[in-house]
Amino acid sequence: MATMERAGTAALEELEDLLARTAMGDRAAFGRLYQLTSAKLFGVCLRILSREQEAEDALQEIYVKIWCNADRYRVVGYSPMTWLITIARNHAIDRLRKRRAAGTSLDQAEDVPDGTPNPEASAIASSDRAQLLRCFGELERDRSDAVQRAYLLGETYAELAKRFDVPVNTMRTWLRRSLIKLRECLTR
Repeated sequence: MATMERAGTAALEELEDLLARTAMGDRAAFGRLYQLTSAKLFGVCLRILSREQEAEDALQEIYVKIWCNADRYRVVGYSPMTWLITIARNHAIDRLRKRRAAGTSLDQAEDVPDGTPNPEASAIASSDRAQLLRCFGELERDRSDAVQRAYLLGETYAELAKRFDVPVNTMRTWLRRSLIKLRECLTR
């Protein structure tokens, strides 16, 4: 257990160092940061966007944002992976909302996703998935559904409030409390 904890601390410190060096324009550090984090961030994009090509395009845009904003990492107080995943998730949700606003349809044959998992999808389906599913199971069903719709499907507070027939502020409270419960469950 102590070895795993040290390995996690070492990885955390390495990512923090890479972000600091990236903020100073160190291309080698940025390359290493990409190497260590791109599979995870691609998985986040693919999960939200459901289209491999769009997820790849989003990932490229995300790393441009990371390159340009690495100096802002320390300001937010998140762990490096949380900061990177937040950027990826927000960017992918923005793309999804733009797609919906444009009325893009999945009726076109080229948009039908291939049902076979790719290597990135297989990597995501690890033991973390089982733990996350267990933690979602500890939430009330409507809270679990709301969190998944907000953070995986990109639904807004207003859309969720309407769907669950609650005020917007109540929905915000549901999501905040549910995320706290998920975080506590995942750290057990």
